[in-house]
Amino acid sequence: MTITADHAEPATDVAVSAVGLVKRYGDLTAVDGIDFEVCRGTCLGVLGPNGAGKTTTIEILEGLKKPDGGTVRVLGRAWDDSPREIQERIGVQLQETEFQDKIKVYELLRMFRSFYHDGAALEEVIAVAGLEEKRGAFVKTLSGGQKQRLGIACALLHKPEILFLDEPTTGLDPQARRRLWEVVESFKTNGGTVVLTTHYMEEAERLADDLIIVDHGRVIARGSPSAIIASLGAESVVRFAVAEPGASEISEETLAALPGVRSVRYEGAAVVLSVVHTQATISALFALIEERGLVLEDLHTHRPTLEDVFVSLTGKHLRDE
Repeated sequence: MTITADHAEPATDVAVSAVGLVKRYGDLTAVDGIDFEVCRGTCLGVLGPNGAGKTTTIEILEGLKKPDGGTVRVLGRAWDDSPREIQERIGVQLQETEFQDKIKVYELLRMFRSFYHDGAALEEVIAVAGLEEKRGAFVKTLSGGQKQRLGIACALLHKPEILFLDEPTTGLDPQARRRLWEVVESFKTNGGTVVLTTHYMEEAERLADDLIIVDHGRVIARGSPSAIIASLGAESVVRFAVAEPGASEISEETLAALPGVRSVRYEGAAVVLSVVHTQATISALFALIEERGLVLEDLHTHRPTLEDVFVSLTGKHLRDE
């Protein structure tokens, strides 16, 4: 059973557009000229470290905050002109949602359903969210994953055309996370549009058709997951560590001069190389370590990932903070 998004007049392929978005809090510019578009029937993933401006941006799109500059159009409409019409056509799951503990799942959904003119049958939404066994349970008895699915169920009640999801799976175990992914994928498969912020690279790669990476309130990379990974320009990533006195005995300039090395970065005692000719780089690295009389403690290689690009661009891992 699936929830199919109601589509009012698909006059354009663009479901959401943001042009020159700016949001300031005193001397802090949280969002600094962000631009992007989200096409209908696709998922845009928004990645960025804590404090990058992701949540502020999505709250502007949801109409929860007014920008200090720039424009937003949702389904061709502006929040200042058509707030109620936009609200009827979007679903929102906030980063944190507090429900009353002493209300049953079915009662809560029935209450939220009453806020809208039209929508899906309650039993259909409960089935999509995988909450059939909990329909008569009090909210306080739900697990973290079940509460997250309840939040999405509330967002799906009125058959929205767009879902805004702000870190919907943070804190969930892997099984609960994948169950929620299935709900999102079902919504998108049936024509819905999704805007998603996330701390999980696997989530971004699985759900997003397009990504933007945000840092310090600006978009620093955009494109499909595969295109962003390709932008690293590497065949593979080589990570190694040597015993004391350590890799500091080898200068960054020396490592960068090895054949096939495109970039060098340090992660604690480990060194990470982005390389274009893996075999040549590793052979030269072994020779260098032997020449310096060092002992290799660890070495492994992998194909480039979104995490590698993210660290290369921002200097930190997505979940460092």
